[in-house]
Amino acid sequence: FGSQLHAQTSVPQSARELRGSWIATVHNINWPSQPGLPIAQQQAELKRLIQSAHDHGLNCLIFQVRPAADALYESKIEPWSCYLSGLMSLPPSPKWDPLEFAIREAHSHGIELHAWFNPYRAMAGDRFAPSANHVRRQHPEWTIKYGKDWWMNPGLPEVQQRVIDVIADVTRRYDVDGIHMDDYFYPYRIAGKEFPDSVSYQQYGKGLTKDDWRRSNVDSVIVALSRMIKQTKPWVKFGISPFGVWRNSDKDSRGSNTKAGQTNYDDLYADILLWLEKGWIDYVAPQLYWEFGHKAAPYEVLIDWWGKHTY
Repeated sequence: FGSQLHAQTSVPQSARELRGSWIATVHNINWPSQPGLPIAQQQAELKRLIQSAHDHGLNCLIFQVRPAADALYESKIEPWSCYLSGLMSLPPSPKWDPLEFAIREAHSHGIELHAWFNPYRAMAGDRFAPSANHVRRQHPEWTIKYGKDWWMNPGLPEVQQRVIDVIADVTRRYDVDGIHMDDYFYPYRIAGKEFPDSVSYQQYGKGLTKDDWRRSNVDSVIVALSRMIKQTKPWVKFGISPFGVWRNSDKDSRGSNTKAGQTNYDDLYADILLWLEKGWIDYVAPQLYWEFGHKAAPYEVLIDWWGKHTY
């Protein structure tokens, strides 16, 4: 039946599909269910998530290990995450490493484990205080308050290097199958409020427009990570799960026939198309959360557009 279906529809058969799901740790969205749980309960919850993924036929889990300049693994660069214990930098007791545990459990079920990093978010809200070894305390000059969150300034070379160092450390030390980033590069625009990076733009802009300079800052990190990953472990995939609209066609003839209020290129300064064209990333999983017929960003328009721009 499968071969007949293939002959009738000419659907290309993938060597291996990626059927994945995220495990979000920021704000304890997916895991752990709340901070400060006993270790045995944290481990049991994580095992249930991985077992459920297996039972539903998934073959990839994307595990958020750095939600806000912190670590869901043992790191000498950044503090233990507050989402584990409720207190930033407090190590698990008894000692265990959630990333190592998740990799082992996923692999035992035939599931890939991709480590998911948020490159620039420094603090997600103000529920938890930064520890002495957090970037907000160690390098406050690297950070910017925008809306309710603190951000590491992508325009600073020191910040770009920190992102590369953190991800290189995990790539070297852990048996991850992929390195993953989602849509948070520069923060989503807040109406009437400009991201306050004019000082670093004056210092490092080098004649570029501010928009082009911001995009070049993100591009620099992506290409550096791509090279690092391929030099360190060529089999590790580098994937991005961007906001679902690269650019609207009224701004760019290559863009999609959409009317999104914000886009990757113009607002988040993430030129996904360039990264795909250059081969800097191995996969793209756009966040297409809109329904068929949506008035601003129809699902059917966008899935077709991304399908035609995979290079």
